Amino acid sequence: MFTGIVEEIGTVTRLNRNDKGYDLGINASTVLGGTILGDSICVNGVCLTVTQLWNGGFTAGVSPETRAVTNLMDLKAGSRVNLERSATPSTRLGGHYVQGHVDNVGTISQFRQDGDALWVTIDFPTDLMRYIVQKGYITLDGTSLTVVDVYESSFTVQLVAYTQTEIILPTKKVGDKINVEVDVLGKYVEKMLGFYHPETQTKSQSGGITTDFLAQNGYG
Repeated sequence: MFTGIVEEIGTVTRLNRNDKGYDLGINASTVLGGTILGDSICVNGVCLTVTQLWNGGFTAGVSPETRAVTNLMDLKAGSRVNLERSATPSTRLGGHYVQGHVDNVGTISQFRQDGDALWVTIDFPTDLMRYIVQKGYITLDGTSLTVVDVYESSFTVQLVAYTQTEIILPTKKVGDKINVEVDVLGKYVEKMLGFYHPETQTKSQSGGITTDFLAQNGYG
């Protein structure tokens, strides 16, 4: 579990194929503090397991599923990445609950400067837009941000001046891919409400809560 507050920007040293998949090597400093083999580090929003530590960096494996749904395979030596260690019980929750489980990649379609703030528009698959709500949380390359505008197949976020200097998003360009994790709370609500077939499901059929069930119990 993470908070979406980037601790530092690391630099990729390698992305190499091995017998079991791919190894991703990253130069870092802050996130190495207290980290041991087997710990999780969020790399551009992706929860990865540390498989090797060295003085000034770490290695993590990149599984087939991770390669399929994230932009990590676009990385190369010299690429900069957002890094965050997993949360502890005493961590300040400055962002929101981030799993490091990327839902899909979005595409940056626009940057717009507004004074010292930067607006960013992200195109995202339409079938996942139901999880994105105005003023809700979104995770972009591991950064916890607030959604400003929501459209049919895109949404916007705004970066204040400080945030622009602490994450890699402002260094990207239009057309670049970005890892997106929606707020998991929306998925739980959808499951409980029997989202996929609300007109036919009953509580006994779906095992969840439906609009009919709520009405029968005094809600609505």
